[in-house]
Amino acid sequence: MSLLPVAEALAKILAAIPGPVAVEEIPIAQGAGRTLAADLTARRTQPPFPASAMDGYAVRAADVATVPARLRLIGTSAAGHGFSGTLAAGEAVRIFTGAPVPEGADAILIQENAEAEGEIVTAREPAAGRFLRRAGLDFREGETLVRAGETLDARRLALAASAGHAVLPVRRKPRVAVLATGDELVRPGEPAAWDQIVASNGLALGALSLEAGAEVIDLGIVTDDLGALREAVSRARAAEADLLVTLGGASVGDHDLVQAALGAEGLELGFWRVALRPGKPLMHGRLGPMAVIGLPGNPVSSIVCGLLFVVPAIRALLGDPRAGEDRSEPALLGRDMPENDARQDYLRARLDTAPDRLPVVHPESRQDSSMLSVLGTSEALLIRSAHAGPAKAGDPCRIIRLDRRIV
Repeated sequence: MSLLPVAEALAKILAAIPGPVAVEEIPIAQGAGRTLAADLTARRTQPPFPASAMDGYAVRAADVATVPARLRLIGTSAAGHGFSGTLAAGEAVRIFTGAPVPEGADAILIQENAEAEGEIVTAREPAAGRFLRRAGLDFREGETLVRAGETLDARRLALAASAGHAVLPVRRKPRVAVLATGDELVRPGEPAAWDQIVASNGLALGALSLEAGAEVIDLGIVTDDLGALREAVSRARAAEADLLVTLGGASVGDHDLVQAALGAEGLELGFWRVALRPGKPLMHGRLGPMAVIGLPGNPVSSIVCGLLFVVPAIRALLGDPRAGEDRSEPALLGRDMPENDARQDYLRARLDTAPDRLPVVHPESRQDSSMLSVLGTSEALLIRSAHAGPAKAGDPCRIIRLDRRIV
């Protein structure tokens, strides 16, 4: 099977997603991080009445067109305690920020431009309408405010609450089962033999999945044993996982048994091996309703492939219409680059940023796919297309920032 281009591999993964997961309704207080399942429209107009944007006096602009002007104070309008009367010529109402503007008033005289003595207010400057918030200035009833597929963060939750929503329709969290494989792996904190290493991939892919909006099922570490691997796959199916992510063991070595175990369980293989670096031995298929993505065992490879393929798959399960959207952005090369081979590179890199130009990207000299220390201090992945020719410092390029939220 030939190496698949990155874009084609992602398209195949997203096309194999049968559709978004089911919808559930939750209290708005539980909405942080969830994905909206339907457009939210405003159930009310905001503000529902003309409101003052400043502390001062509600007046008629005609009464203070010529200053100084003396007005008779007839009442007060405060937030939650509006003045219910009507303003007539030569009158003023003391008003506070957010309070309803009385009927008859069309301007706000801010308190810095007025003097009050008893029941008389003297305007020292003309009052214009710029401190008066008209009804519906923010939004109007029936207006669409938040779109289906968007992740609910602090801003969108505040907007939904202001629009009158106490309950929100969201997609249930996709269940992502994460399975690390290899005799050489031990959990963090466990004693390791001289020929073993601490497993990090499972934690990293679990964190990526949580940030993308999923629920994570940790299947633990399974040894290089066909029976144990099949049993772990059965546990993922019993948990009704929407997506199984395997880590390691998907290549063709004597101890790489993941493909064999999945095949014995009935895997419909979609593709295996992608033209990228790091991460060539990437696998995708389906086990009935459960999607399967097999990631390489090298830590950097698994994290890069998780960003490129697992996160979009989770977002597609959540009904995000931008699941396959290109997350890269323009930058400038910080040094000359040689021509590239048949694989698309994702090089760990540092950024030099300034407000008046594109970021300048400096790829690290060490790019081994086992080196988490390099990835941990990198700010971006520099994308070098397959078969790209030589490039000079200052040439345009594309990067994926590592310091930005996934969704």
